[in-house]
Amino acid sequence: VFLFRGIGQNIVSVRSVCHKVLPENIMIGKVFVFLADGFEEIEALTPVDVLRRANVHVDLVGMDDLKVTSSHQITIQMDCVFNDQIKEYDGIVIPGGLPGATNLRDDARVIEIVQQFNQEHKLIAAICAGPIVLAKAGILKDKICTCSPGFETQLTGANYQEAIVQKDDHIITGKGPAAALEFGYTILESLGYDSSNLRLGMQYEYLMNVEAHK
Repeated sequence: VFLFRGIGQNIVSVRSVCHKVLPENIMIGKVFVFLADGFEEIEALTPVDVLRRANVHVDLVGMDDLKVTSSHQITIQMDCVFNDQIKEYDGIVIPGGLPGATNLRDDARVIEIVQQFNQEHKLIAAICAGPIVLAKAGILKDKICTCSPGFETQLTGANYQEAIVQKDDHIITGKGPAAALEFGYTILESLGYDSSNLRLGMQYEYLMNVEAHK
């Protein structure tokens, strides 16, 4: 359940009905998504949707507040605020959006946990402007990556490539909002899942076939 505050500033509850690719009582892997004020909604919530459909445990983590507001003024309820327990998770996701990405980049707690996850060879995923956080943490040297156009100048030492999604070892990067589904599927596959049924069930393969034949 997510809580959204729309234009009228009323908070409403939205519950999504998801197609599971695993039995409901089976849960493999734990991932959290860092959110700071100014995050991009599609990039933050699409991977959450994809992973929860596969019954992966995903928590939305705010830095200091249980309600975080996006770059388009949508307020979302977090599962928890930053705490030491998330250091035991298997993966971290960092969305873009401004000033969300810069807020995360400038938070020493975020940089520390990204560096820890990198040392432990855990999954690290960032999309759009999100890779600037990884650059600040110093983990992109010689890594193949992508990001939203214009932010590549901040990815010091990285091997920037034009692509929707790039994966280099345990680090996944995505280009922007339109890449969010492929980004989510790639995260899922990196956790050891087969995303093919989910891609079919969510009509992603149909979309790709339509685009290929235009």
